Amino acid sequence: MIGFLRTFSLAESRRFMQCKLVRQCGFSVQTTESALKWADSLVPGLDSHVYGTMLGRCIEQNDPISAKAIHCDIVKKGSCLDLFATNILLNAYVKAGFASDALKLFDEMPKRNNISYVTLSRGFVSEDPVGLYIRLLREGHELNPHVFTSFLKWFVNLDKAEIGWWLHSSIVKLGFCSDAFVGAALINAYSVCGFFDSARSVFEGILCKDIVAWTGIVSCYVENGHFEDSLELLSRMGMAGFMPNNYTFAMALKASIGLGAFDFAKGVHGRILKTCYEFDLHVGVALLQLYAQLGDMSDALKVFNEMPKNDVIPWSFMIARFGQNGFCDEAVDLFIRMRQAFVAPNEFTFTSILNVCAIGKCSGLGKQIHGLVIKAGFNLDVYVSNALIDVYSKCEDMDNAVKLFSELSSRNEVSWNTIIVGYENLGESEEALSVFREALRNQVSVTEVTCSSGIGACASLASMELGVQIHGVAIKTSNAEKVAVRNSLIDMYAKCGDIKDAQSVFNEMETEDVASWNALISGYSTHGLCREALKIFDSMKDCDCKPNGLTFLGVLSGCSNAGLIDEGQDCFESMRDHGIEPSLEHYTCMVRLLGRSGRLEKAMKLIEEIPYEPSVMIWRAMLSASIVQNNVEFARRSAEEILKINPKDEATYVLLSNMYAGAKQWANVASIRRSMKEKCVKKEPGLSWIEHQGNVYYFSVGMLSHHPDMKLINGMLEWLNMKAKRAGYVPDRNAVLLDINDEEKDKRLWVHSERLALAYGLVRMPSSRNRILIIKNLRICSDCHNAMKVISSIVERDLVIRDMNRFHRFHAGVCSCGDHW
Repeated sequence: MIGFLRTFSLAESRRFMQCKLVRQCGFSVQTTESALKWADSLVPGLDSHVYGTMLGRCIEQNDPISAKAIHCDIVKKGSCLDLFATNILLNAYVKAGFASDALKLFDEMPKRNNISYVTLSRGFVSEDPVGLYIRLLREGHELNPHVFTSFLKWFVNLDKAEIGWWLHSSIVKLGFCSDAFVGAALINAYSVCGFFDSARSVFEGILCKDIVAWTGIVSCYVENGHFEDSLELLSRMGMAGFMPNNYTFAMALKASIGLGAFDFAKGVHGRILKTCYEFDLHVGVALLQLYAQLGDMSDALKVFNEMPKNDVIPWSFMIARFGQNGFCDEAVDLFIRMRQAFVAPNEFTFTSILNVCAIGKCSGLGKQIHGLVIKAGFNLDVYVSNALIDVYSKCEDMDNAVKLFSELSSRNEVSWNTIIVGYENLGESEEALSVFREALRNQVSVTEVTCSSGIGACASLASMELGVQIHGVAIKTSNAEKVAVRNSLIDMYAKCGDIKDAQSVFNEMETEDVASWNALISGYSTHGLCREALKIFDSMKDCDCKPNGLTFLGVLSGCSNAGLIDEGQDCFESMRDHGIEPSLEHYTCMVRLLGRSGRLEKAMKLIEEIPYEPSVMIWRAMLSASIVQNNVEFARRSAEEILKINPKDEATYVLLSNMYAGAKQWANVASIRRSMKEKCVKKEPGLSWIEHQGNVYYFSVGMLSHHPDMKLINGMLEWLNMKAKRAGYVPDRNAVLLDINDEEKDKRLWVHSERLALAYGLVRMPSSRNRILIIKNLRICSDCHNAMKVISSIVERDLVIRDMNRFHRFHAGVCSCGDHW
């Protein structure tokens, strides 16, 4: 095989060598080609002055590639730059953001002066400004105001502002402390550190204060929360003859908002309009914040419409504030306008619009924005990802929420909290606690949201043991004193049947909010202790804590549970005196109270007077009361109204079936069951559960065949049956709504789910544990209620059963409900 070799000309050979030399300097192919083009056009024999002029032109035209090309030509011809021109080249690299190239050039400079150091410091190109400053001192360069201000700004930029005092001593020694230029930089450094007294001392030491110094000290006081002092300084500034600029106006608005001096802030707005600063970005955002704080979104929108709209900050701000004030549609419209204006959203914009989707539960829009997030490259941002997780969890799409969570590499405590809260809000308390445990194993920082969510999950499951453990975690992590955690603890202890501990947590609170009072009132009400709930309600009003709708709901619920008609009616009628319009939930409590007390006509009249369409819950309360009072006419009408609203309401069919079964109208029972089967309506199975050693054990009626403790539970049930009959227990066979013989009815009564759970508790829990808590998803039947009273005397323990309506505490043969339930 014959190879042909092409002969290169002398010019081509020289070109190849030049390219090789320039590439050895570490420059890219693109930069090398640009350098060689420049080299071809350059006149031989250029001196340092000409090169310096050309580099200065590159800086003015923001052309870093040409500056690199010139540098290549300089390298090729051998370094011919003096110190002045080298500093210009260094400035070109600094302003272009070529940090490594700038540092390399700086280190290779044969001579340096203070301008070299100042130039390098302005680019923040090193992580060791202190080392560079010491190097400057060792080389004996002059310290002047430019050196000090440049290094102070560098310290602030690297979050090392606290070492500004180190420079301050040198500034004082050299007599620059009275210089306005240096003083402003020192004020800024001390402001970032929160040392406003030191900043004030520097400010007072400046002989000729300029607008920058005044703005700096005003900003220092505002940013550190000393709003009154900042306004006083603004007044002094005006008397000194200085006109406020855009930054001063922005600080004045921020101080006014901080003090709540909104009228003064509006006066500042008037002066802004006179000086035409309303078009400035900083001033505009401060005005937006003012009107958003006032809740006046219409005026905020007017300000926004008059602002320049080429910056993403005001768009993000308005979208966020519209969402926070409940104007979800307006926030979405603004986001669409932003897209039409070709303003690129940032992570704050995406977080804000996703929060709007979460508030409005807009699953479809959330998914579309998820696509935009991926296109814009923000899918790895932890804050945007957390907002996406929140959208999916609020829209009850936990599969996608968990998928996003598992794919997120940089999770923070908000990521974990969002998943925990998402599961808890969907009623999946066991999953919420599972994620809570995993967060602890991963040593995630526990916040008040983590604690309150975990405690809330325990409350839903009535898991006292786990709740106490999380209470311990809250104490260890210094979250137990937070109001939100305390409120969750009150609710948890009350729902776990320990109202005394709930009261203790409340008594230890230094400051209570309305949620604290509501949790305690609701706790006493569900325990049937309505008299105590009414006393707490009176104490709440004496403490000048304004009750809300939930407060009255708790009181009315307690009156309903205890049958306190007069107190309930007084409470209901006083709602409007507190500026609260009764809702359907309040009317439901009143219908239940009146109906179960035998005043069915009055309850029906109240339903007819409701200003809105009665809900299923109201008619269901009426139906339940009618069945208790054996009023077939009202029961039929209530059932008809319910089935008009929801033809597949299983509770209505069950209640009607029970009514007919109680009257032994088996043909009607069979008819209702056929109707249920035809409409595919299934009765919710009765379940009871009990907690032991951190685990929850479930029981359903008669289901013991696969239970590992089946023999022990059956043995305990037989023993309890025998002891109860000797103690005077007589089965209430009317509780068995089946057409079977009495012996079979007696057997069925003793395998109700709450008795199975009780038998398990007596078998497995030590006798030293004098309280057994059982949770039931349905209402406790009359026979189980009677049996529990007798058994509490036999076993000499407190038996607490929480059914779907309330607590029953059985102690020494007596129930806390007073047999009114």
